[in-house]
Amino acid sequence: MSRYTGRLPPLNSLRAFEAAARHLSFKKAARELHVTAGAVSHQVKLLEDHLGVPLFRRLTRALELTAEAQSMLPKIREGLDSLAEAVERLRARDEVLALAVLAPPNFSARWLVPRLSRFTSAHPNLELHLASRPAMIDGRDNAFSEPPPEGAEDAPLVMVRFGNGHYPGMVVDEVFSARYVPVCSPRLLEGKHALKTPADLKYHTLLHDDTVEPGIRPTWADWLEKAGVEGIDATRGTHFSDASLAIEAALEGMGVVLMLRPLVTSEIEAGRLVLPFDIAAETPFSFYLVTPEAALSNASVAAFREWLLAESTADRTGSD
Repeated sequence: MSRYTGRLPPLNSLRAFEAAARHLSFKKAARELHVTAGAVSHQVKLLEDHLGVPLFRRLTRALELTAEAQSMLPKIREGLDSLAEAVERLRARDEVLALAVLAPPNFSARWLVPRLSRFTSAHPNLELHLASRPAMIDGRDNAFSEPPPEGAEDAPLVMVRFGNGHYPGMVVDEVFSARYVPVCSPRLLEGKHALKTPADLKYHTLLHDDTVEPGIRPTWADWLEKAGVEGIDATRGTHFSDASLAIEAALEGMGVVLMLRPLVTSEIEAGRLVLPFDIAAETPFSFYLVTPEAALSNASVAAFREWLLAESTADRTGSD
């Protein structure tokens, strides 16, 4: 609550006084404020009448501040600076673009976030709100009624979805297709039962990511059939309801997990995970960037769409 309960003097008179006090000249203050010297003198007189004290001693060729003016000048200058700063902050806020992005949890954590600094660095005025949602996987109920991230209710919204790509009323761009490969710790390539052929999986624990329904993503049974391996119970092993937990288990050497190749690129490049066999099981599903047609012309949406598709192209090229 403001401590001042009286009537404030006009802003123009305060600005005229501050400029005249800084230059000790009505003419120089007038040039700065783009008015006449007479206008500055008039505004200063209005302030003096309002305060009931003289602010300048008007000498023949100069001005001198009175004791009252010298006392109040620092606070008036401080107040004008604070007002200018507040206006600039408001203008800067108006220039900030906003964008809300919804994406599947594992895609967000393993693929999007490790690259995201390149986007935010290139667009410092874009306020990005990212939320990971399991509903961004086809088969989940009311996926398109998902609320935006908190604080981004008025921002344009785009989605990354894992599904069939059929989303009426939306502009759909494929980010990358779903190719599932087995990955494990490099420790499993050594020892008595080293993974040398797909048949060697019978000696190792199969790790299962149960976050996606069968039919949407391949199971171990699908992969073993693709690899031509028989005699292994594809349901045995350890099951996880979170894909990140399944990856962590693989990193710890607990077993072998089927995972989307682009989501484990960084771990493979760092040598924390390896592909014991370059055999992929595929599904008709892919990751898609899904943009409402009405939002396509929005500057923040266009910038994110261009960046994301460029990143996915670079990722596919690097994996070839």
